[in-house]
Amino acid sequence: MTAPPLTWLYVPGDRPQTVTKALACGADVVIVDLEDAVAPDRKEYARTATAERLREPQPVPVHVRVNALDTPFAAADLRTLAALPGVRGLRLPKVTSPHQITRVARSTPRAEGGATPLHALLETALGVEHAYAIASAHPALRGIALGEADLRADLGVRADAGLDWSRSRVVVAARAAGLAPPPQSVHPDIRDLDGLAVSCAHGRTLGFLGRAAVHPRQLPIIEQAYLPTQQELEDAETIVKAAATEEGAQALPDGRFIDAAVVAAARRTLSLAARGD
Repeated sequence: MTAPPLTWLYVPGDRPQTVTKALACGADVVIVDLEDAVAPDRKEYARTATAERLREPQPVPVHVRVNALDTPFAAADLRTLAALPGVRGLRLPKVTSPHQITRVARSTPRAEGGATPLHALLETALGVEHAYAIASAHPALRGIALGEADLRADLGVRADAGLDWSRSRVVVAARAAGLAPPPQSVHPDIRDLDGLAVSCAHGRTLGFLGRAAVHPRQLPIIEQAYLPTQQELEDAETIVKAAATEEGAQALPDGRFIDAAVVAAARRTLSLAARGD
């Protein structure tokens, strides 16, 4: 079982030197951002610079967050970048409808290996309301996630707990559609590492897996929060060993009942632990 990514680092597309540094900082996925991080008068430069950089495969997976699909920049972003060898995924911001996914999937240029994977960001109440329809819209869609800054503004939410229903909705929609558990949205205060750790722990209890970051200093905090603890690792090893010696449901010596679902979860835990070695 391949270990899934845990860290997703955003970097502005109009800063090529920063992109180069980001590729070497240890993130599992680097997201070159052409949207919120780039001023309107820099959009064309960001697109051109990103295309130049991603004409060749990169040392780590690179996704590109294009501009919102209802803006005049999006079509050019998709047309220019979708089929480049260095692009491993396209992140579509402010998605509100499954029709947007099908339209992009059908109209976007295809790379040599097939359609470039799409990832939808749900950043409005309407997007969250349509979460499952979006998540199951097209085989090219490989993931969904929240954009919490915009969602917070749309909902008028002040306390962080006010987003928990939307968070759970997106986690359930992703899993119901057969997608990987979504990563958490960014923690915007890059100095608040303690707060980041607490927030990651909460996100893990909600079913998220990994997190987007806006600064390299956040990466080890996120990774540590989502890697299994020693106790979780030992429990998983016990379960997998028991399943290897006896098929079907069974009770462990300590009284815990295990079945196929428990064994699958234990194997996922071991696959995550392997990345920390």
